[in-house]
Amino acid sequence: MTSFQMVQYPTRILRCGRSFGGAEAVVGRAGRCDDAAMIAPLSPLVRATGTPPIPAARAWAARYRGQAGPAIDLTQAVPGYPPHPELLARLAEAAGSRAGASYGDIFGDEALRAALAADLTRRYGAAIAPDDVAITAGCNLAFAMAMTTIAEPGSAVMLPAPWYFNHQMALQMQGVGVVPLPCAAAAGFVPDPEEAARLITPATRAIVLVTPNNPTGAIYPPAVIARFASLCRERGLWLVLDETYRDFLPGEAAPHGLFGDPDWGEHLIHLYSFSKAYCVPGHRVGAIAAGPVLRAQLAKVLDTMQICPPRAAQAALTWAVEGLRDWRDGNRGIMAGRAAAFAAAMAGVNSWQVDALGGYFAYLRLPDGAPEAMLAAEQLAVERGLMGLPGPFFGPGQGRHIRLAFANAEAEAIAGVPGRLAGLWT
Repeated sequence: MTSFQMVQYPTRILRCGRSFGGAEAVVGRAGRCDDAAMIAPLSPLVRATGTPPIPAARAWAARYRGQAGPAIDLTQAVPGYPPHPELLARLAEAAGSRAGASYGDIFGDEALRAALAADLTRRYGAAIAPDDVAITAGCNLAFAMAMTTIAEPGSAVMLPAPWYFNHQMALQMQGVGVVPLPCAAAAGFVPDPEEAARLITPATRAIVLVTPNNPTGAIYPPAVIARFASLCRERGLWLVLDETYRDFLPGEAAPHGLFGDPDWGEHLIHLYSFSKAYCVPGHRVGAIAAGPVLRAQLAKVLDTMQICPPRAAQAALTWAVEGLRDWRDGNRGIMAGRAAAFAAAMAGVNSWQVDALGGYFAYLRLPDGAPEAMLAAEQLAVERGLMGLPGPFFGPGQGRHIRLAFANAEAEAIAGVPGRLAGLWT
């Protein structure tokens, strides 16, 4: 096995069907190759990055003719219920204000940083200050900006495989290698710190964990997270912990004890998203919690890539963090109910195996008679109107899996999933 995955990309372009090392042909307006047409160079790193998976999967469904009933779209992790009415009202008010249209602080509005810090302190049982928090324009951007701060082209970051595809895409666009950390279904897709230790090279800058996990839904035990934190401290690496779905964890116990370490900021980068808990993915608000040394450099990236997070959403969410606590807890119950409904619906489908279930996701193993996941997902979309994401979108070794995001489905749609799966290949 190579230490990490890097690809040698072409640097020149294709003109009129004659290759000069690139990958695209230029076609004239009449649909023919135009000798005079030239396209300016594009980033070879971006060109080599895969296309966004969710639009690709939804394109298959455009060929569905409704023969199995209404289409069931389980491709994207979106809350299956609307935002709270009061939150919508406050968003509208803030969007119409002069303050909502002005620039804000690079690190985000102080009031929201304080509200999130208090929420983190309560959830993790350790003091987290507002200055430890930076608000970002979504958690995807939080990850990309964190990687810009800690990695450089030619370095590497370890991602548990299966991985969240946008993490891999962000690294590839920056010329950062990806070290796959294989996670086995037999272990509940929980990564092994000892295996991670063996895969670290001098190029490695960080290990990324996502819990509850996307795409598997696996919840990493606190002891495993603690061992990864110790490993990163021992080896001089960053632990990047993405807890986008933490608000849907069962119970009230702290997901881990990392913030109890007074020196946590020297090796931990914590990522969070407001999108799922508050049903506002379109408003793009996330957060990074980190120590002062990293934040000093992160400020340069924040100012360059976002200037400031969306102001109106920050104003409304400042109230919501405490004001919608009970509503947020109720939504956790809704998601738990949908997970239980999905498990019950699949209990009688012997040919399909639910290898993992949690958070927003079910990770299904294809029947023995099914084709590889890319073709299987296409067939399910085109012939049965069931849209999911095939495993290869989530990294190597995933050709026998499909992810279904049940969180956005009502009970009737969940109950209809077994019928869409049954009999297609068995």
